[in-house]
Order: sequence, then C-alpha cells, then structure tokens
Amino acid sequence: MRIVIAGGAGFIGKAMLESYRAQHTLEALTRDPERAQARLPEGVRAIGWDGATLGDWVERLDGADAVINLVGESIAQRWTPAVKQRLWDSRVKTTELLAQAAARVQTPPRIWLQASAIGIYDQSPDTTADESSPPASGFLADLGKAWEAAAQPIAALGTRLCYMRIGVVLGLESGALPQMLTPFRLGVGGPIGSGRQWLSWIHLRDVAAAAAFLLSRDDLSGVFNFTAPNPATMQEFARTLGRVLLRPAIVRAPAFAVRLILGEMAEFVLQGSRVLPRRLLEASYEFRFPTLEGALRDLLGK
Repeated sequence: MRIVIAGGAGFIGKAMLESYRAQHTLEALTRDPERAQARLPEGVRAIGWDGATLGDWVERLDGADAVINLVGESIAQRWTPAVKQRLWDSRVKTTELLAQAAARVQTPPRIWLQASAIGIYDQSPDTTADESSPPASGFLADLGKAWEAAAQPIAALGTRLCYMRIGVVLGLESGALPQMLTPFRLGVGGPIGSGRQWLSWIHLRDVAAAAAFLLSRDDLSGVFNFTAPNPATMQEFARTLGRVLLRPAIVRAPAFAVRLILGEMAEFVLQGSRVLPRRLLEASYEFRFPTLEGALRDLLGK
C-alpha cells in the first residue's frame, strides 16, 4: 500500500512511519523535506508541501492508496490572536487544500485518516464522552469542528473517511510527558490545578497501531476516539508517575500560576473530560497499553 502522511515528520507521523515502513511504501509531506529526510526512517521519501500550488498537491496525492492527514501546529503554546490564527490555518486551511487536491486526482485514495482532537468535547471533570457525544463550544471545540468539516468532502469521492480524535499522546520525544518529567525527577512534581480534571491519554505506539487497524478494516468509517480505555485524573496521573519514577508527587501546581503562564490555553490543562474509545473497543482493537502504569513503565524503561 502506498501511504502519504501529511505532517509525517512530526511527533505522531514519525512513529507511524517507523511502524509501517516494513509493510508499505511511505511518503511524508512536510514543510522542510531536506531537513526532514535526515530524520525519517530509511526508505521513507520526504516531499515538500510548503508553498505548493494546488496542482502540486494533486501530483503528490495521485496514486496514493491511503492518506493520513496529521498536519497542524502544536497547541502547546500561549494562545495569542496570532497563534490562534496559525492553529486554525495549519489545520483547517491545509485540510481544505488537501481535500481540493484529492478531488482532482485521477484515482482518489481508498482510505483517508483525518486527525482531530478530543478538545472537540466538553472540557469538564464531570463529563464522560464517547463518539456519540455532541461537540462543545469554545475555541478548541470550534477548531475541531472546522477541522473535521474541512475533510468531509473527501467522503463524496467514494473514499473511506475516518476521523481520529486523538487524546493526550504519551511519548518521550514530544508531547506532555517530557514537560512533566523534569519536576518529578527533581522531587517537586505533583498534580496540576485541582487534580480532579481527567487526562484522556494514549501511548504513542497505540496511536500508530490503532491507525493501522483502521487502514486494514474496510468496514470502519466515521469518528474514533484515540484514547486509552482507562483515563486517569490528574491526581492519579501524578501519583502513578511518581510511583514509576520513585519520586514524590505532592507539590501541586496552583491553577492561578498555570493561567499566568499559559493564558487561555491553561483552561485545556485545568479542565478535561473523560473520553472513552468506545468504537475502537467495539471493533475489537486490542490496546497495547490499556493502563497508565504499564504505558509509563514502557516509556521510561521501568
């Protein structure tokens, strides 16, 4: 299978490339192909897309069996108006261009996996969400809705379209976990805010494996939550990480300090819903890392 991964040089994209390279022909669409090529797994071709015309996009998608769209700037930064615009453009406008290109190829992709995020759901410790739960409102939810809507025309091409609503991805190269490790290793780690908020996490290897599962199942389409079946509260996450590292987990980061540092983005950190992967479980996907402690021990070599 020829798979084109848009955003293939990113945190999740590289994990997918490494996981799939023995079985498939892979191409990574990236802003800086020369720099990315040196960091990609052997045998993966990096293709530039920054500044490309629509005709260039058509050429790069033509003949692909599957497209995995992971493009989007990281939300882990202070949300100034300029940053919000970049977050929107990098997801929505780029996906619109990809969809327009897909509509012009001679043979549309058979499968399209579209990244989205669990920020589309209500962010509250009292909320439990699965794929049947309605979207919420607010910047993250509105961004998620627009991101998914930008990919919707692809389904009209006869392409099987799956939305991957991805939770907090645990890995060592990027994401939330590396930022949490330093204070814990210094003995000053602990929960953030009240500790009641949910952390709907997933191991990086399960993101790649669940995506491969969707690629292989012609009967599956629509929305899938990419979260582990056992979410944890922030309090539970801190205690588990402390236990794995053999460090205390009692120094709480107060909510006011988080808001001072992160601004509006702090609400995503201080609030969080319990998001369950109901459709993946119903389809009999077996999580490699269903429990938080098992995931952390795998990542940290403990």
